[in-house]
Amino acid sequence: MISTLRRGLLVMLAVFPLVSHAAAAPSAHELVQDTTNRMLADLAANKEKYKKDPQDFYTALDNIVGPVVDAEGISKSIMTVKYSKKATPAQMKTFEENFKKGLFQFYGNALLEYNNQGITVEPAKDESGDRTSVGMTVKGSSGAIYPVSYTLEKINGEWKLRNVIINGINIGKLFRDQFADAMQRNGNDLDKTINGWAGEVAKAKEATDKKPEPSAQ
Repeated sequence: MISTLRRGLLVMLAVFPLVSHAAAAPSAHELVQDTTNRMLADLAANKEKYKKDPQDFYTALDNIVGPVVDAEGISKSIMTVKYSKKATPAQMKTFEENFKKGLFQFYGNALLEYNNQGITVEPAKDESGDRTSVGMTVKGSSGAIYPVSYTLEKINGEWKLRNVIINGINIGKLFRDQFADAMQRNGNDLDKTINGWAGEVAKAKEATDKKPEPSAQ
């Protein structure tokens, strides 16, 4: 159980260490560095309240993380052109919301188990174009070090999260494969797959839990 929570936490940290800024748009590196600190500070200040009311935590995550994740782009990528071109605007919007909700619910509880073991954002890379990556390492409670790589794209002058690779697992590809498999199992019923996405996220999480942990350092 602890191992599952720890690994779920790592995926949560990988996907959601971001928050919007009212000031001038920060660099991709600044966004990850600064808002990781902000998210963990909020968690430290409210952990006991969130443990008593997880739904309150999910709402907080939605308010903090939602504005800077490119949910529309990620959702289309997960569906792939094969399915997204068949989806109505209403179906796409529902899937975007279910995509975020599923992650908050399945990884939010794991995040509540985080005890500040250690997170390090790597030095900035070239951000001159419209696409870049930001590296991070996350230290687990066992002392194991997990490598994380974010992919960010500049949309309307602001960096948005598009994908993440954590401990060798490409989350975007994992979800694309999961969506395609669900469509096959559901007889290409798009509504059924969209409405059942929380269960698909749970299956994806199980796949990440089977990934061997790196050696402690």
